[in-house]
Amino acid sequence: MDKVDKATRSRIMASVHRRDTMPEMVLRRGLHRDGFRYRIDVRALPGSPDIAFPKYGAVVFVHGCFWHRHGCIGTTMPKTNKAFWRRKFEANQARDEQAIGDLLAMGWRVCIIWECSLKSPVNAVRTIRKVENWLRSDRRKLEIPPRSKHT
Repeated sequence: MDKVDKATRSRIMASVHRRDTMPEMVLRRGLHRDGFRYRIDVRALPGSPDIAFPKYGAVVFVHGCFWHRHGCIGTTMPKTNKAFWRRKFEANQARDEQAIGDLLAMGWRVCIIWECSLKSPVNAVRTIRKVENWLRSDRRKLEIPPRSKHT
């Protein structure tokens, strides 16, 4: 049973944005401060990457733990309509994998950052440095997991 009524749940879910999320803004501000320039929400590319760095041939996805399911404490399963949510999450993960594969095949480099790796200021600084080092490298793919599974 949901802890809130249907209208409240609907309002909460409607407030979830697909871009300009807090973790994304933390990353973008840090990268911009350090001199990196980018495009945001690039709809012309598979998966509409959150951030694209054409100069580096690289894209970054900032994945929400709930929606993209990596396994931290934020990866909860709703208690109602479990079959719907299971299908929804599986479709999200399949779409993510397809987009990553398509981008790599097109010659783009791909970075996945989990939102929980940007939650604390210390982790955010570490994550931003890892992305900057990756951008300067020739590595094709990078995934930045949380500091621990219980972040």
